Amino acid sequence: MKSFKISILVLIILTTSLMSQTKTQISDLISPNIVVRKAKRTLELFDGNKLLKTYKMVLGFAPTGDKEVEGDGRTPEGEFYVFTKNAESKFHVSLGISYPAPDDAKRGLEKKLITSEDAEEIRKAIAEMGMPPQKTALGGEIYIHGGGTVNDWTEGCIALKDVEIKELFDAVPVGTKVRILP
Repeated sequence: MKSFKISILVLIILTTSLMSQTKTQISDLISPNIVVRKAKRTLELFDGNKLLKTYKMVLGFAPTGDKEVEGDGRTPEGEFYVFTKNAESKFHVSLGISYPAPDDAKRGLEKKLITSEDAEEIRKAIAEMGMPPQKTALGGEIYIHGGGTVNDWTEGCIALKDVEIKELFDAVPVGTKVRILP
């Protein structure tokens, strides 16, 4: 019985040690970046080129293709960054994604969806690593947030399980690069 208790104690110590190493690895990032693979429904967290963790995620209710206009249910594709962290999100916690980007503004201007003033406001916000306009005909308010991963249900955002978005939220700073692939 004594050796059984010792074995259990050793197992607890090893498990606790492994859990703290994983937490340290994810919380002490030097060069965090996120890659979203829409077709695979995965969100990958990297530190530099090292893949640290892959999360299952879901998308907007119309997941195929790049976001074009407000209300289309699509998740944008391209190069973005985290412009804000919202600890009081309707969907647990959330990371704001810098959509629309300058290439979206160019497209919107060419299609006469936005004005040249709107396009300039988007360009300026991105150049300053700030928050781009969130209420445009191109859409906005794209976040990585909680709420679950049962099926594609968002209005264009990326959703994770609540416990996973909290882990990601705690790990990455504002300014983290986010690449969203088809």
